[in-house]
Amino acid sequence: MSHPAAEERHATWLELFFDLVLVAAVAQLAHLLHDGPGVREVFLFAVLYYAMWSVWTSFTLYANVIAARTRTGLMLAAMFGIAVMAASVPQVAHGNSRIFIIAYIWCRLLAASSWKRSSRLMTEWPGVQQAVGVLPWIASLGYESPTRYWLWLAGVVLDVVFSISRSRDPAGLLAQEQKERDRERRNRLPRLVRRFRGGKSTPELVEPPAQVQAAEPDRPHLGERLGLFVIIVLGEAVAQLVNAAADVPDWDRALWLVVLCGFGLLVAIWWLTLRYGSNAAPTYGMRVFALRLTMPAHYLTTGSIVAIAAGLGALADPEDGRIPEANRWVLCAGAALFFLTAAVVGARGGATRRWILLWALPAVAASVLLGLFGGPLPPWALAGVLLVVALWHVAYRQVDSGQPDPTG
Repeated sequence: MSHPAAEERHATWLELFFDLVLVAAVAQLAHLLHDGPGVREVFLFAVLYYAMWSVWTSFTLYANVIAARTRTGLMLAAMFGIAVMAASVPQVAHGNSRIFIIAYIWCRLLAASSWKRSSRLMTEWPGVQQAVGVLPWIASLGYESPTRYWLWLAGVVLDVVFSISRSRDPAGLLAQEQKERDRERRNRLPRLVRRFRGGKSTPELVEPPAQVQAAEPDRPHLGERLGLFVIIVLGEAVAQLVNAAADVPDWDRALWLVVLCGFGLLVAIWWLTLRYGSNAAPTYGMRVFALRLTMPAHYLTTGSIVAIAAGLGALADPEDGRIPEANRWVLCAGAALFFLTAAVVGARGGATRRWILLWALPAVAASVLLGLFGGPLPPWALAGVLLVVALWHVAYRQVDSGQPDPTG
């Protein structure tokens, strides 16, 4: 007897509304890289972006696993927390980061407590329901920069290392979590019952222990959610390009070329995402990546697109016909990181050696060389070179048509 196929899940209205706050968050972070970014601004961007991304990840995976039992109030509370974090980014840039830290700590603890209420344990990316990476952020409230910055970095590293290392031993993680929950349940036995029984609890009075189970992510739904995040950052890139062009009173041929090449670059990135998934790499076969690879790759991919967005915004309104060196490096480094992440994911996922050697690695090298030697080039030429590199990736399927199409 055949069974009907399970109905495919899609993003709910609550999840789509939750994502809206990311639009404001990405816009604020892009500003850190727009106006003369230095080492400090790049560092702040990377760390603050991880903080907001990790909160989004925690609640996205929660909603993915819990599904119809997702608590609306919880998601809205997290959305408000991300909004506070986004609104406080300019204050962080000026040295006042207390509001951002408190909002981040509150969101991560809220996520951890929400997972605790369920009987599911995210063994593939356990950092979303553990507060170990938040401890250095709490400690940073007692320090000023640069010590505060080092503590933030320690928190990010601890978060990632914990998630990757512990995900390799899901059985041990489940056993430890079960032991902790059983101990907490025994400690919650009402004192009145203990006293009534002469200080001794009886088996019938103790709540039966709930068995902790490994959370099983809905892969198609999660893929859609990660892809929607990419669309959000691409939308911010379009907004950066449009806003910069709107500030120019007289459009000359150079500006037209910048707009055309910049928009073409974003379209090419979108097309790669549409064709290959959120990491823009041609991975063949039915292999499913563990979250310990998927999640870091998603952070790097989306972060690189935000950097590209900030760089494109600077291209449309250059000073003296040349883009400043710092902004050129933001644009080129963002492109290099995008193609490098795709190369790593492609290599792990079964992409052909030909693609890696003739498409992936040359794209990384071209982006880095453009950052090193692209100073004399006009802004439209910088955007044009990156567009050609991206189109080279887009054309891969037409050139190497002998491989199976991963999109079906």
